[in-house]
Amino acid sequence: MVSVASLLIPIALSAVFVFIASSIIHMFTGWHQDDLRKFADEDAVMKALRPFNLQTGHYGLPKPDSRRDLQSPEYLAKVKAGPVAFITIRPSDFNMGSTLVLWFIYSLVVSLFAGYVAGVALGPGTDYRNVFQIAGTVGFCGYALGMIPESIWWGRSWGWTIRNVIDGLIYGLLTGGAFGWLWPRSVGVRLRKLAIRQVGARSPGIRQN
Repeated sequence: MVSVASLLIPIALSAVFVFIASSIIHMFTGWHQDDLRKFADEDAVMKALRPFNLQTGHYGLPKPDSRRDLQSPEYLAKVKAGPVAFITIRPSDFNMGSTLVLWFIYSLVVSLFAGYVAGVALGPGTDYRNVFQIAGTVGFCGYALGMIPESIWWGRSWGWTIRNVIDGLIYGLLTGGAFGWLWPRSVGVRLRKLAIRQVGARSPGIRQN
């Protein structure tokens, strides 16, 4: 078993790797340029919604007042007439800086869980491949699997979901790589190297590794 406290460096570094990779993916590639569709007449839609002074939150069209209303003739007629939509209203003073901070904190949380699970399952001195396998799998789950219900339940396009799952796979690989690279060595290996250094210091003719 390896304590989380001894894994703080790979936890932090893996989050940094993910943050850099996500910035490159979203800012310097066109990978996510089709995540959102544009209304044919965007100005008309915004003008029509503006008088309602919608508060931030999630809205459904049409939205039943209760489960019983799901079978009411009025609700079914609205669904049939359309459009059926889920709309998210965000503040107009959207702050990218605070959003990036929250994203980095989220990455730290995913890495924390990856470190915790790997630390419980593995001991010091475990080889890179096994550490990579466990930490990378937890990282992938944390970044990717939560995207799939968005398409199942909320109508997100499967293209959006697949792109984000692939992103999550990349982030998981980076997380696993960071933990495999910086995983604590066994106490026995450390003591052996320390003994070699001490013997080498007393006997200059002995080669030190």
